[in-house]
Parts: sequence; structure tokens; C-alpha cells
Amino acid sequence: MCTPARAMLVTGRHPQSTGHLINTTRTRHDEISIADAFAHQGYRTGWVGKWHLHTGLWPALDRMPMQPDWVPEGRDRLGFQYWRAYNQHMVFFDGFVHKGDWNYERWNGYETDGLLDYAFEFIDEPSDDPFLLFLSPHPPHYTPAEFAPAECYEGLPDQLALPDNVGSRWATETREMYRHYLAMIRAIDKMIGRMLDHLDETGLADNTIVLLASDHGTMGGAHDVHPWLKKHSYEEAIHIPGIVRFPDVIEPGTSVDDLFGMPDFFPTLCGLAGVPIPQTVEGHDLSAVLRHGSVGSSTAPTQEALLLMNFSKYYDWFVDGAEWRGVRTKTGSYTEWLDGQVQLFDLSEDPLQQRNLADDPGYAAHRAEMAGALRDLQAIRGDALVPCTEWKPWLDEQRRVVRNAFGELSHPESPPDWSLLG
Repeated sequence: MCTPARAMLVTGRHPQSTGHLINTTRTRHDEISIADAFAHQGYRTGWVGKWHLHTGLWPALDRMPMQPDWVPEGRDRLGFQYWRAYNQHMVFFDGFVHKGDWNYERWNGYETDGLLDYAFEFIDEPSDDPFLLFLSPHPPHYTPAEFAPAECYEGLPDQLALPDNVGSRWATETREMYRHYLAMIRAIDKMIGRMLDHLDETGLADNTIVLLASDHGTMGGAHDVHPWLKKHSYEEAIHIPGIVRFPDVIEPGTSVDDLFGMPDFFPTLCGLAGVPIPQTVEGHDLSAVLRHGSVGSSTAPTQEALLLMNFSKYYDWFVDGAEWRGVRTKTGSYTEWLDGQVQLFDLSEDPLQQRNLADDPGYAAHRAEMAGALRDLQAIRGDALVPCTEWKPWLDEQRRVVRNAFGELSHPESPPDWSLLG
């Protein structure tokens, strides 16, 4: 879900290390971020849009989503210099960002257009220095307000065909959800197009890496799960976009089936840009995979499996009842729930995950192999599948991280050890 995934993206580290197990937690000041790594090499850095690596209005979450939620200056922003951001509000029309202090300003119109104006402002600053920019719109996402501009709904079919793994329970809500989702995707598509055009017009396109990714998916009514929920190990929730453009380096149309996890984006971008990878990073530099476009390249490292996880029943609190760990390979997925449920899917034969093979005698050996892979990955991370409430001591009363899987940590506002920058 949002905060744990974003922390992995920005730090290149897993939740067991960052302490971000649930949403609305405050990032430790000593975390070395991707902004720190690039700034150390002379890059200007900027963040535009949703942050969600802070507590914002905590503990007054009942005032969300319409109240401003500020992220203080300094290390709470993890080294991002240009700041036009908010923590987590859901106001897509005429919403607001903060700059250097508590005061905020509203953008005009829809979020993708408003944030893009800030992005252009950052890119167009007079400078010969390279830049690193995160453009982070909240949509496509649920909101209790308006989802998307009216023109984004034009031409959508009156009746949407649903995937076969969406049953009757949420069919009506799912069709409505998909209408909004597709409309928001159209707005995102327009935003990306305008950004690519701007890079062309400013002469920056040939030397700019553009990466499209997301923090998570949404269930879309599949497997009898509410259409807007996530927190599940199904493909609908965990399988995110991964599209990269780097002219003259990555061949257009290249497609790879190697596994990329959230902690891998940071070191992979470093690899593409020639930026040293900090020693704190746990992810893998898979830039060789993208450069060569071939899974079998001798210079391209690969991963056999990725660790998947969920800690809590609710997004913002430690509540027992939905704990699971899983593993995803190129062709399969395996999940163990704390309550004893086990799921095993052959994605090559069953991409919609409609046939659970966990109790099929013919797959007993494969189940044991996947369980072994899960244990190995958990051991590396110091992870255990235990009730969620056992993780509560990881946060103090201000929801700052004071422990992780490897023990007590220094004061949560301790400065980074810059010698680890690489």
C-alpha cells in the first residue's frame, strides 16, 4: 500500500528496515534517499505532488481529505530541494500544495494539470545542472470528491466488460469504479504526453530518463474484494506499471520479463544515470537488464523471486487480522496468511488466479519450493509472520520509527551517515 511502497521507492529499502509497515508514519531523518544520492552528484532535486511519507495531520485524520497536511522543511523531505507537495489529501480539483512553510496554495483545475505546471516551473529553472524530479499525482485513486474532468469520461462505453475473476458481489460497484479509473487514467495519459512534449520542446528529451511507475494497484472487484481495496497479494494489487524511456540507451519497444521490486527502482535509476548507489540500498541495480533488453545477458543480474507482505488489517493503524507474506516468481505466486490460509497460483496457466493449487497433490513439490523461497527472503529481511500488534513498539507516540527488524535504532531525528552515500 501507499506509504510502505513509497518508502521502498525513495530509499531502496524494505519495510523491515525503514519501519514503514503501515500508512501515515514519519520517515526517519537518517534514511538516505534517492534525492540525497543524486544531489551529492550535483543534481537539482524536486518533488511535486503526493508525498505520504509523513504523518501530515496526525492524529486528526478525521479532518482528511479536505484539510492541508504539511510536511516540515528539512529531513522530513528527505533531501528534495524544490517542494510543491502535500502529504496525502484527496482533493483532485483545485487542490493544494505546500512550499517552504505551513502556508499553502491551490492549483487551478484538475490535479494532473496543476502539478504539471509546477513540474515545468522546476524543469525550466535557469541552470546547467542535471535534475531529478518526482511528479506524483494522487489519481488514479479513490476520492470522496470528484474523480476526473468531464471530458475524460467522453467516449467511454456505457457497459464495461469485467474480467472473469470479478464475481457478482461487487459487479455494480466495480463497473462504476472502472468508469472513474479509466477517466483518471486518461488524465494521467494526457499529463505524460504533455511532459514528453515539454522535454522535446526544451531540447532535454535525448538526455532525460523518464520512468512511469505506481505505488500499488487496486483490486477492481476481483476475487470478491471491494473494488477500491488493495493490501492483497493478488496481481491486481501488486502488479504495477514499469515503463522507461531513455533515448539511445534503451531500445524503443524493448520488453523484459525480469522481476522488478519497489526497492529496485532507486539503484536501477542510479545505474542508468551513472550515480553511485548508497551502501544503505537493499534493492538491485537492474539497469543492465534495461540496457541489453535480453533476459539472458551475462551482464544483466536477475532475481528469482520477490518478497511480498502485508502487516495490518487497516491502512493507518496496527490491527490484527490480515497478516500475510508471499513470494512472486516469473510464473507463480505463493502466499501464507497468519490464520493458516495458503494460496498457490500458476500464473502462466492461470493469470487471473482462479485456481488455488495449494492443496493439489500434484503441486506439493512446487508448494514446498515456493515456501522455501519465502523463508529464504524472510530470513534476509529479518522478517517473521506474527500478529500485527507485535509491531506497535516500532513507532513512538509521534509515529516516528524507533525500531526495525534488526533492533532498536538511534533517535528518529538523527542525521544520516553521509559516508554511506557510495
